[in-house]
Amino acid sequence: MMKLQGGLLQWSRSSLIPSIYTPINKTQFSIAACVIERNHQLTAKERRQLRNERRESKLGYSWREEVEEKLIKKPKKRYATWTEELNLDTLAESGPQWWAVRVSRLRGHETAQILARALARQFPEMEFTVYAPSVQVKRKLKNGSISVKPKPVFPGCIFIRCILNKEIHDSIRDVDGVGGFIVSKVGNTKRQINKPRPVDDSDLEAIFKQAKEAQEKADSEFEEADRAEEEASILASQELLALSNSDVIETVAESKPKRAPRKATLATETKAKKKKLAAGSTVRVLSGTFAEFVGNLKKLNRKTAKATVGFTLFGKETLVEIDINELVPEIQS
Repeated sequence: MMKLQGGLLQWSRSSLIPSIYTPINKTQFSIAACVIERNHQLTAKERRQLRNERRESKLGYSWREEVEEKLIKKPKKRYATWTEELNLDTLAESGPQWWAVRVSRLRGHETAQILARALARQFPEMEFTVYAPSVQVKRKLKNGSISVKPKPVFPGCIFIRCILNKEIHDSIRDVDGVGGFIVSKVGNTKRQINKPRPVDDSDLEAIFKQAKEAQEKADSEFEEADRAEEEASILASQELLALSNSDVIETVAESKPKRAPRKATLATETKAKKKKLAAGSTVRVLSGTFAEFVGNLKKLNRKTAKATVGFTLFGKETLVEIDINELVPEIQS
């Protein structure tokens, strides 16, 4: 039954309402519940002792050894404070190492030379090595000379080996064409910086090997192309020589026309003097091997007094270089 007393609603068991209360046997409580109730009553020290006793009761188990192993395996901090990690002067503690530097993809080889000169001028006592992986590509020009140009293996990246600190780091960054180092972020939530990351020696060995293989491949391709070109030129010269010795000379000798009368020749010369020689015009040869031959003037060089004339023999055009004084313009009647 509920009664209102002093503004509080109180409840009491009424005889009119059948009771649903049934006593619970104490043996029904689980052991875990008893342990939890007991732990709530123990102090922190007693709970710690109880935990240690349970650990030691297990056969072949020592919690002290487990804790010691975890402490041994835990890596020690390299720096005492997080501010020391942000200091670039700590990079010098590891000695000379390889560092990757970002440069222009088109001017990488030139930037490597500028960087080497700048470091030699600013730090004359420092030992360093600048390496720009490249392949020396050879190419034969038309005049017979060979041009050699470097082709980068890793465009946009060069490598430098030195002892790096903040002063050297800033000097390298200030060189024209340098975009910075290959870095990794260090620090915490308060402050972070981009710190240069060294390159492993194994990675550099792989880079050296790759550059060497690329250079050997380029050299072998150039030698094969040069050998094939020489063989082709030898065959072409032999064919031209055989053709000139057998066919051309006989053809010229057989097709040589008879000389015209002297009076007709002089009359033609007087008319031809009035007309000047010009490239593309039709000319006639006055004397020499090709006397009285008519051909097309291809090229005229007044400095050397030579002209290139094309004659048609057996359906093929043959170019011959003749003195200008032996040519006159052909007058078509």
